[in-house]
This record gives sequence, C-alpha cells and structure tokens, in this order.
Amino acid sequence: MRGIQHSLDSTNRRVGRAADSSAGPTLTAGTYGKYMAAVALSVACCLVLYYASLLTLKLTGNLPPPALANNLCTDEKLSFMRDNPSLSPNLLAIGSSVTLRHLDGATIARLSPGTKLLNGGFCGLSASQSVFVANWLLDRHPTIQNVVMVLAPQDLAGCRAKSEALFNRSDVDDFVYDGKSLWGYYLRYFAPRSLLRSAQTIKAQRAGLIPFESLVFTGYGDSLLTTELTREMSYGPPPAMEKPCLEAIRSLGTRLRSEGRNLTLVTTPLHPEWQAQVRHAGPYLDQFDKSLLALQSATGARYWNAAAEWQAPRASFTDAIHLRSSAAQEFSAELSRRLLQGARMADKGLTKP
Repeated sequence: MRGIQHSLDSTNRRVGRAADSSAGPTLTAGTYGKYMAAVALSVACCLVLYYASLLTLKLTGNLPPPALANNLCTDEKLSFMRDNPSLSPNLLAIGSSVTLRHLDGATIARLSPGTKLLNGGFCGLSASQSVFVANWLLDRHPTIQNVVMVLAPQDLAGCRAKSEALFNRSDVDDFVYDGKSLWGYYLRYFAPRSLLRSAQTIKAQRAGLIPFESLVFTGYGDSLLTTELTREMSYGPPPAMEKPCLEAIRSLGTRLRSEGRNLTLVTTPLHPEWQAQVRHAGPYLDQFDKSLLALQSATGARYWNAAAEWQAPRASFTDAIHLRSSAAQEFSAELSRRLLQGARMADKGLTKP
C-alpha cells in the first residue's frame, strides 16, 4: 500500500509541475497597462488617419455626405437640405425619383405666386418610404398646407422588402435642422466601402457631369435631368402592387384630412412605348388607376392620372418613366394649373377634381 501511495504522490507532483509550466507567464498590472496603452494608441492613429483622409477628400471636393441612409442620392439630398434650409414652405412634394426629377420648382413658383415648394422627393423610394419622409417633413414644417405625391407604378411595390424607416429621424433632425457637427456622423455611420465608392463619383455628380445620376439641386430641392441622352427602357413589366404601399398612402391621406390639409395624388407620365408594352402584357395600368381612385375616395384626395391624360412624345423621356428637363417644366406647368384649379373649386365648396 505504501508503494502505491508513494507512486500516486509522485505522479500528482509531476502533473502539477507540468500544469504550472504550461500556464505561461502571469500578466502583471504593468504589462496590462502597456497593452491597453498600445491599443489606445492604435485606435487614435486610425482615427487620425481616417479624419485626415476625410479632410483631404473635402479639400479636393470629393467628400461624400455622411451615410445617414447609406444611399448616395438620399444622403446628398439630406446634406443639401442641411445647407439650404427651406423657410416656411406651404407645398410639399413627396415620392421617388419621379418627384425629384419631374417637378420644376421655378416653374411652379412662377405660375403660382405665393406657393413655396419643398421638393421632398428622394431616389428609389417605395410608397411607404415616401410616406415616412412626408410625415417627417410635415412634423418639421407646420406651414405646409398641400401635399403632392407623384407616383410611378414601381413605387407601389417593395414596401414589404424595404424598411419603411429610410433613416433615423432623430439623427437626421440633428443633422439637417439642428446644425450638429458634420464630422461625428462619419464615425457614427462608418461605412468605408460606401465612402470610397461614392468618393469616386460625387464631384462629377455635383457638377452634373454624369447624365442620369446628376445631384445638382435647385433651391426648391428638385434635380431635373438636363441631358439630351436616352437610355434603354430597362424597367420591364412593373412588379405587382403591394397592399402595404396602398395602406401607407391611405394613412397619409387620413392624417392630412384630419389636420385640414390637402393631398393630391398624381401618376407620372410614362413613355408611350413602355405603356403599350405594359398594356399588352395585362391590365396592370388599369389596376394602378383603380387603386388610386379608391384612395381618392377613401381619403378625399385629389387625383390626376397624368399617365393617361398628359401624353408626352417619346423624345421627352430619358427612359421608361423619367422626363428630361424641358418636358418636366411643361409637366410642372400643367400640374400647377390643376393645383390652382383644385384650390379654387375647394374654396367654392365644389367637388375636388
């Protein structure tokens, strides 16, 4: 028994020594402090390098806006709004790129004296995202009395797939309206790949040198397509309309009616060849029209089916749904006339057109 016990004790001592030798050196307080100091220095160096790069991009005119929505067109529009505050607008235009590109604020101001337009159109929005923007701007600008929503067939899809919240309202309020420092947003919305990609084109886009992706804004917030070039009608058949898109527009109309404000729904002009293709494929455009008529009935909105009633020649379009600037000015003039007509009829207590 003593031999067995002696053998076990010897084995335990050997295991203990092996465990002690494999544990490695003990990290002392001094070593830990040096480690943390090295980490802090590395982080500081990275920040200095990052902001030095941002400053270099700014000095050369290549600094994109902070990635508040991580979409260059949207972020640049927010940056423009920050630098060019709209004072007491009474007409708000909302929607996707067809609102941004088709409503000429100068034409509307000339033909409708006293109208102060704020173009709240952003690129690529679904209808629910446009309503999100509308609610944000209505909360920020209580002087708005009339809202115009220009819709393309594509706007009534994607409401399930895309997040309704286009951006963080609190952060964008601070950025656009409260003048918070620009530089903190580049760290909060750190997106190096997006930054590098946008830095390659933003200077040319701000100068209007990339024809279909111009980011030249007027004081009204619009950005017309001044190019004479035309690109292919690559949209194909419009996607199926989604109920959440229609429900979002209905909710906006209900809000505006409860607040004594007016909503006008407008379908954007469509390329005649693309219209013919869509009609040949099925009754989509008729369903599109009926859906907006139902929204008019439910909300008391005005409705103008410009896609059917305002025919523009092929040369007016840059693609299936976008007008070049000359046609956009004509479209804006007709819309302005109809808005005035609707206001006069409302003043007389007549049915809204």
